Amino acid sequence: MIGLPMNVPAPGLPARVRIHEVGARDGLQNEKTAVPTEVKAEFVHRLAAAGLSTIEATSFVHPKWVPQLADAEQLFPLLADVDAALPVLVPNERGLDRALALGATRIAVFGSATETFASRNLNRTVAESLAMFEPVVARARQGGAHVRGYLSMCFGDPWEGAVPVHQVVSVAKALLDLGCDELSLGDTIGVATPGHVQALLSALNEAGVPTDRVGVHFHDTYGQALSNTLAALQHGVTTVDASAGGLGGCPYAKSATGNLATEDLVWMLDGLGIETGVDLAALTATSVWMAERLGRPSPSRTVRALSHKE
Repeated sequence: MIGLPMNVPAPGLPARVRIHEVGARDGLQNEKTAVPTEVKAEFVHRLAAAGLSTIEATSFVHPKWVPQLADAEQLFPLLADVDAALPVLVPNERGLDRALALGATRIAVFGSATETFASRNLNRTVAESLAMFEPVVARARQGGAHVRGYLSMCFGDPWEGAVPVHQVVSVAKALLDLGCDELSLGDTIGVATPGHVQALLSALNEAGVPTDRVGVHFHDTYGQALSNTLAALQHGVTTVDASAGGLGGCPYAKSATGNLATEDLVWMLDGLGIETGVDLAALTATSVWMAERLGRPSPSRTVRALSHKE
């Protein structure tokens, strides 16, 4: 009976990877109906119990834009006993005020590498969005918070097509110059391929951005998320975003399908002998539990395989 992959390390890969779990925020924000606050809280607790050390909890965005996360004020206090870092997304200073009032110590802002997506998602130009983030990042850092900068549309944009590498590098550097501690490079519509991934990471290095300040966030629209992740690992990246059960996509980019499933990622990393601290069986059980609450099967291939064994 197969429950874990055979451990066969490959040369040139990191010894440990930190998984930045986004299912509770990026995953649930795309649900057609609101998930009860108590279910969200139990989801986060179960994820932490499975060994995930970073779990993005919610977003302090206006309920009009993301009604599924309108309960951020009610949810966050229910997570006070969770033994994991709990980043939260904030769109502006008002969102930051709400997050800091509840004691959040890890903040994320969400920028765009393209003008069209910035306009559709933030109702601003790229330059205007960076100006909006500047006081958010500064105030968060002054308060001792860790700040992550998400950068979407790093590999392709549904309206603009292929995104030039130099354009992504320019916005990425701007986010770091604002004071972000780390970047998450988002393949929002899932069009990246491994060579493109390594070219962007190399260009960032050449521009003075060290690999240890970069994470990757791949969507699996064309089945490339794991191969792109492996390309990033070969380059030295040690932070990978993933979503339990493969939940999520992007509400402002209709061609985007789900995030890389955390279970699929852990299966690959376990097989490569790369430490994550995650118990795959416990994580799979958590995603099965959440799928039951959502009323549909998990899209994760690993969840399906492990939960349907004879």
